Amino acid sequence: MNAVGVVVEYNPFHNGHHYHICEARKATNAEIVIAVMSGNFLQRGEPAFISKWTRTEMALKAGVDIVFELPYAFATQQANTFASGAVSILEAAGCRHLCFGSEDGQIDRFYQTLSFLEENNKEYQNKIKQYLHEGNSYPKASSLAFHALVPDEHLIDLSKPNNILGYQYIKSAKEQHASIQALTIARKNADYHDLHFSSESIASATSIRKVLSSKQTQISSIRQYVPESTFEGLIAYKEKYGLFHDWEHYWPFLKYRLVQSALNDLKKIYEIEEGLENRMQQAALQSEDFQHFMEKVKTKRYTWTRLQRACVHILTNTTKEEMYLAEEKPKYLRLLGMTTNGQKYLNKYKSNLSLPLISRLSSTTSEQLFLDLRASRVYAMAASGIQQQKLLEKEFKQPPIIIKK
Repeated sequence: MNAVGVVVEYNPFHNGHHYHICEARKATNAEIVIAVMSGNFLQRGEPAFISKWTRTEMALKAGVDIVFELPYAFATQQANTFASGAVSILEAAGCRHLCFGSEDGQIDRFYQTLSFLEENNKEYQNKIKQYLHEGNSYPKASSLAFHALVPDEHLIDLSKPNNILGYQYIKSAKEQHASIQALTIARKNADYHDLHFSSESIASATSIRKVLSSKQTQISSIRQYVPESTFEGLIAYKEKYGLFHDWEHYWPFLKYRLVQSALNDLKKIYEIEEGLENRMQQAALQSEDFQHFMEKVKTKRYTWTRLQRACVHILTNTTKEEMYLAEEKPKYLRLLGMTTNGQKYLNKYKSNLSLPLISRLSSTTSEQLFLDLRASRVYAMAASGIQQQKLLEKEFKQPPIIIKK
């Protein structure tokens, strides 16, 4: 059975995601779509709007056949580590192709860019150091260095978020000597960070979350931008757990961690460097909510995303030592859900998978899994009372979701 892999967050699943899946199937003649999906905390350093189990169910109902979890040790990382973990999982799952969305939409230009930067790596790294020395963040320095070197228009724009991830997927596949073949589909209508609806049927997840978080807007206003299964799932989630997760729900816990922790303990947290612990602790003492805290901490050197990821690690008490041990390489395939077609694929190829397949928490012990479980406990803290208990039970008692189709 021919399988195509996708790397996703589905925060939440919308029509653009459905378009991507359909195009991936068509372009590769795939019988199976396998998604590796971030868990309850995401690459941009944010809590997922809804839990990984609900996002899994939405994906399976809308066209994905198998969902594996991307461990916390990779899901909450910068692009190269995020991509490395995702590619490893899709390769281990037997995918022939990896299909990603991009602003560019032309796969040859990604390979040309990779070759160009490999050939000019020394100069590229020197320019990055130069721009870092000028006080820029690493993503900004990388973008400036790239644009300073690019000789013509045959290379992709590495300042665009999906182009950056796509480039890292291709780079990771080459570094891992993976057999998986990459292809890309141009993003349609909505940009990644669009805050407003700009099309009749396609909207960014950012704009959908913005509407759902607004007390002035009816949930029905997003209906045309998501599959019906997503729309129903969002309503059911809000009714069952009483919230859609965002950083403000976790601010009291983050503030407590920052205020009561010794600076030497904060320095041990992953992504806390160069005295950032002092700046964050002082800002926490002066801030009433997460938004104002971030505005106080933000500098030219640290991107909003980088700071949010540091906040996630403070919230989950993830140390440098723990992350270095966990991030080396994925150790397992954690199955979150499958369709009956996906079940057939796993039954047929289970013995050929190059990583152990786990569907029960008791079936493995791993530093990576330990971080996932701790993150899930923290994620559940946004809810209260019985809703919090329900979220915890999902993580520790939920077997893989099976959708019959």
